[in-house]
Amino acid sequence: MIHAIINPISGAGADPNAARRRFAMVEAAAATRGIPVRIFLTERAGHATTLARDAVAAGCVSLIVWGGDGTVNEVGSVLMGSEASLGLVPAGSGNGLAAALKVSRDPATALADAFDAPASRIDAGVMAGRPFFNIAGVGFDARVAALFNQRAAGSRGGWPYIAIGVREGCRYCSVDYTLTLDTTPMRSKALLVAFANGREYGIGARIAPDARLDDGLLDAIVVEDPGTIVSRFWQARHLATGAPRLSPAVTLRRVTHAVIESPGEMEFHVDGEPATAHDRIEVSIVPGALSVRTRANLAD
Repeated sequence: MIHAIINPISGAGADPNAARRRFAMVEAAAATRGIPVRIFLTERAGHATTLARDAVAAGCVSLIVWGGDGTVNEVGSVLMGSEASLGLVPAGSGNGLAAALKVSRDPATALADAFDAPASRIDAGVMAGRPFFNIAGVGFDARVAALFNQRAAGSRGGWPYIAIGVREGCRYCSVDYTLTLDTTPMRSKALLVAFANGREYGIGARIAPDARLDDGLLDAIVVEDPGTIVSRFWQARHLATGAPRLSPAVTLRRVTHAVIESPGEMEFHVDGEPATAHDRIEVSIVPGALSVRTRANLAD
């Protein structure tokens, strides 16, 4: 049995028929293949987690998620360590994991691959006890994620994300961190400390162009505050265009474990979902944690 979880508002804008159309497309794709499918619509944040748990308990062998990075994170966190495979139909603002897996943005093509593509296993990161499959981070990107997630449904998308980033780039205060990247200690007054399993946040912002989803490693990216607003944006162009090594403000390491320490509250995010921790955050990698359906060569 295949289950499908559809986020009816992710990427739907003001379209009142999005849920009905997505439901019908999944139903038709399953019928064409003679495959039984159970289809569910999410109703609130966290609902995809409950639906995914019910699907695993019911013995589903494949679970299709139609939604954004947050919905994918909810479902993937449940499927970690199981044999059930995850198929993606991207519909969010960023769709970072879908980009890393080279999933088409055309719903019909993505849906066909979610049913028919072979399964491959990818790694998962864990930050402060919360799994992530694409990118997690502390600092500036977490602040942007928190502000973006405060926007009402239908008012998100790529341009609001960029607008928030530009505004916060002018006023965000960098933080002093004590870091341990595997066994290497360092101190940094950083704008952000990110850990990449995939290559980009989404919308083409490729912060870790050499990251691989199945190499058992996370790409750690430490972005020092260069000191002025102008220099922040000047250096940020390298992060936005997939050339972080060209920026003197960026330190890159490949790690399996990390610790981030800073007194007081720290903002962080996992796959764009914001959270907070205090004083200390631990980061690790779980190799081969999740089965995904993709036609991409993960070594590319």
